[in-house]
Parts: sequence; C-alpha cells; structure tokens
Amino acid sequence: MTRALQRRKRSVVHPEAMADLAGKTLFITGASRGIGKAIALRAAKDGANVVIAAKTATPHPKLEGTIYTAAEEIEQAGGKALPLIVDVRFEDQIRAAVAKAVETYGGLDVLVNNASAIMLTGTLETPLKRYDLMHQVNARGTFACSQACIPHLLEAANPHILNISPPLNLNPRWFQGHVAYTMAKYGMSMCVLGMAGEFARKGLAVNALWPRTPIATAAVENLLGGEQMMKQSRTVEIMADAAHEVLTRDAKQCTGNFFIDEELLREAGVDDFTKYAVDPSQELLPDFFLD
Repeated sequence: MTRALQRRKRSVVHPEAMADLAGKTLFITGASRGIGKAIALRAAKDGANVVIAAKTATPHPKLEGTIYTAAEEIEQAGGKALPLIVDVRFEDQIRAAVAKAVETYGGLDVLVNNASAIMLTGTLETPLKRYDLMHQVNARGTFACSQACIPHLLEAANPHILNISPPLNLNPRWFQGHVAYTMAKYGMSMCVLGMAGEFARKGLAVNALWPRTPIATAAVENLLGGEQMMKQSRTVEIMADAAHEVLTRDAKQCTGNFFIDEELLREAGVDDFTKYAVDPSQELLPDFFLD
C-alpha cells in the first residue's frame, strides 16, 4: 500500500474513531518516565502506536527508566513502541524522529508536548544557562515539535496536540518567585492559545492539561518537596486518564481549552479520586498556577 493511499484511508472519519486510541500514533516527548510514560501506557492499553521521543537512552543514576525500558512496558501493555533519542532543543533530532515515525506507522494522530525543564529560583539566583534551558525545552521545544508534526497531523482523522502546561494566570504570585520558569512554562500555554485559533478551521485540536495537585514524579521528589510532598501528591495515572479523555474527543469540537485533570474527569463521570492519591491519609497540596 502506498503512503498516499494510507493517508487517504486515514482521512476517513469512522463513528468509532473517538471511542479509544486503537491504531492511533502518538508522538510523546519526555515519555521515558513520569507523566509522559503514563500517557503512553494508557494509550497502549487501547492498542496505540507510541513514539517515545526522549533523551534518556542509558540508565541515569538518579532517574528511573530509559526510552528502551519504556518501550518494553508499552508493548507489554498492548501497544507498539518506537523509542527514539530526541532532545527537543535540537530541530534536526525532532524532524528526524517525526520522519521516522511517519515512515514506521504511516502518519501521526497525536502530539503530546510533555518534555519540560524546571528551576524554581528568583531573578538573581537563576543562571542564564538554566534560563536558556527552560526556554529551549519548554517554550521553544513545544513550538518546534508542533511545527514538525502539524503537516502530518492535518492528514489524520481526529488530530490532537496536547501540551502539559497550565492555564494562563497573571496573578503576580505565580511570577515573583520564579519568573524564568513561569515565562517558559507559559510559553507552552501560549502555543495552545495561538495554535488552537490558527488551526481550528482545519480540524486540529490544540489543548492544555494541568494537574490540580502535584503529581508524584522524579521532579517532585528530587527538585521540589521530597518525600513529604510525594505523599501529598497524586499518581501519574490521573493525568494519563485525563489525557485519554481529551485525546478521544472530537478534535473539531474540543480545542483551545486549558483543562484541569480533576475537573475534566469529574465532567466525564469520575467521582472517586482516592485511587489516585499516593497516600489517601494525607491532605493533598494544590499545584502551581492555580489560585
């Protein structure tokens, strides 16, 4: 079957297209661990193809997992996996990975911009090297991955871009302690605002998803609050379930939203959130950027 015929077949919208992610191809940045991997594993349960676009190819002394161990888990969960070494700071790596994904699976259906860098320091305490890293990974990386994927997404039946980024909140509280990080993270959210409007008429959904509470990831454990904050967090599965809810919606009817995981899942009918708590006996903390 030629690539052109494959693409024509992909453009036909079937009634069941929104039911799950079976046969869909997801390009997920930072999918070797944490929220990105959890989204990948949830999609794999449906039988999706997952492109793991992340940096970690060899075991890290402080961080669990590589693109290859993530691929094994995805395939064990029922999906297909394509592990690719991608540092989103470099356009050539992004474009090579997108080309390989399209060659392997015949196209793209979903882009999840999950890769992120964080340093919660004030203006005088933030080295410009770290400032550059956060902006290169968060804002620029999201823009670059979107730019590379959109031509292929526009050929899909129900294309989605989902950025793991917060609602735009101009309360000075969220700037004054870590202005460099906030600017970089809000860059991802501004991509949602702009691209949702730009591509709405072409049927491409662009949305953001953010957790109401901290999520128990390596960043929380190593950089933010340690063991106690982990206990007052939720597991990555809540973000995976919320992402699945967004990505299975009709792209033409669901775009330009800044979803909060709990609110979205409540709307979808979930009423028991204790299963997501790391320690149900602990009071949950609120996440950044939510008043």
